[in-house]
Amino acid sequence: MSDAEEKLLKTTVKGLSRAIILWLLSRRKMCGYDIIKEIYKLTDLKFTSGVIYPVLYELEEKGLIKGEWTSKGRRNIKYYSITKNGLDILEDLRMLFSKSLKQIIENFILEDN
Repeated sequence: MSDAEEKLLKTTVKGLSRAIILWLLSRRKMCGYDIIKEIYKLTDLKFTSGVIYPVLYELEEKGLIKGEWTSKGRRNIKYYSITKNGLDILEDLRMLFSKSLKQIIENFILEDN
């Protein structure tokens, strides 16, 4: 994959990062590092903590997720979970994606050149 292709993919995934994070947290509590690893598994794109943590702070500030500190050995780790408001937004996003974006993506994928 060329640098330009990777940059385009990364920008697209970054734009969807809030939705992806809400979806991941709807499945289970996760710390920031776990979220970074899961996004990599899903996309094969590496995101740094400098990209993911500001999104986590934003989502937490908006009340869509909440963080709780847990002691693990000598370290404190913040685990995030989705809130009721976050679940409501995630459902709205699912509706949006299933209606308008689904048709756009199907047309994009199936279009003959």
